[in-house]
Amino acid sequence: MSMMIDSMVNMVQNSISRIESSDQEINNLIQSSSLSEESEVSAPFRMTWAAESDWEPDDPNEVSSGSCLIVPIPSDDSKGVLLRSVGYAEAAPAESSYSFLSDGTFLLTTQYEQSIAEERIWFVSEHVRCRSSVLRTSAGSGVLQTSFASEVRRLSS
Repeated sequence: MSMMIDSMVNMVQNSISRIESSDQEINNLIQSSSLSEESEVSAPFRMTWAAESDWEPDDPNEVSSGSCLIVPIPSDDSKGVLLRSVGYAEAAPAESSYSFLSDGTFLLTTQYEQSIAEERIWFVSEHVRCRSSVLRTSAGSGVLQTSFASEVRRLSS
C-alpha cells in the first residue's frame, strides 16, 4: 500500500492484486481492444484505490474510490501495450502504449476519444516516486491540463 500527499492535502491509498491470465475479464478486455485474442498477457492485475482530498469545495471529506483491471501486453522487454478497464482521463476502457527509458522512467501514452494523455513515472529514491502528466486535445494541438506529484511510500501503518 502506498500513500500520496500533495501540497493541497490529497491522500490516496491503493492496493494491487494479481489476476490469473485466464480470467474471463481479461479475455473480454482483449476482445474489446484492437489487439489479437492471441496476444501474450504478462502479469495482469487489479488496482483499487480510495482518495480523500480537501480540493473538493462541496464536501472536503468525500472519499473517491474505484477499481481498474490492468493488462500489460509486452512487445519486447522495454515496450508494449497496456489495456485498462477504465482510463485515467476518460471513464472508458483504454488502450495505451508504454515504454521504459534506459534510466527506468516509465512512459505511458493513451489516445482517448477527446484527448491524449502522456504520463511519466520515475523513482528518485527507493521510497519516493514522481509522476507527471500532460493532457492534450485529441488533435494534439492544445494542452488541457498538466500535473506533477511526488509520492512517498508509507513504511508502517
